[in-house]
Amino acid sequence: MNLDLTHLAALAAALGWASGMRLYAVVFLVGGVGFLGWVPLPDGLKLLQHPLVLGASFLMFTMEFVADKIPGVDSLWDVVHTFIRIPAGAALAAGVFSGVDGVVGMGSEQDVSQAWMLIAALAGGTLAATSHAAKATTRAAANTSPEPFSNIGLSLLGDAAVPVMLWLAWEHPLWFFPALAVALLLAVVLIVVLFKFLRGLFRRFVPAMRPQET
Repeated sequence: MNLDLTHLAALAAALGWASGMRLYAVVFLVGGVGFLGWVPLPDGLKLLQHPLVLGASFLMFTMEFVADKIPGVDSLWDVVHTFIRIPAGAALAAGVFSGVDGVVGMGSEQDVSQAWMLIAALAGGTLAATSHAAKATTRAAANTSPEPFSNIGLSLLGDAAVPVMLWLAWEHPLWFFPALAVALLLAVVLIVVLFKFLRGLFRRFVPAMRPQET
């Protein structure tokens, strides 16, 4: 596999960001295209195309797809996966640079490759944390509404965004980075605005639950 640094960086960033949104979809989609021979995966990601990994990731992907459509369950799922998506995003991003030689701008020395793996892991983990926080905050805010349609709509939007961003990073890496910048800006705005909304709602809810003094 002979990709330049820009292409590899786009792939690593896409895997990190997408892992914070739909980790199991990322593992299944990337492994699936590698297994079918549609895309040559870097050495560090070839494990994803193993049939056992594909089977397990498809099962978890199906569970996540359903859980993410159910109000309340989606937020509980997000809480549990706070401890899974972020390190997984870091590992997948680092895997892009594992075993890659002869990349323009990298060199072929092992220590240089390991340095890029570390950089990718840090960036991938940060991107996963940002997208996960934005997703979890948005879905928690949506759960304050009694109707389920906003949850389903937001979930379907996330389902569509992940493969689109992965495809964009592979086919058009230079277009991917502006799209990622927009996604990150939107994520920061959502986190700040909706966190304030949820905090205000919590502060009003707690006094209402306290017993009135006689």
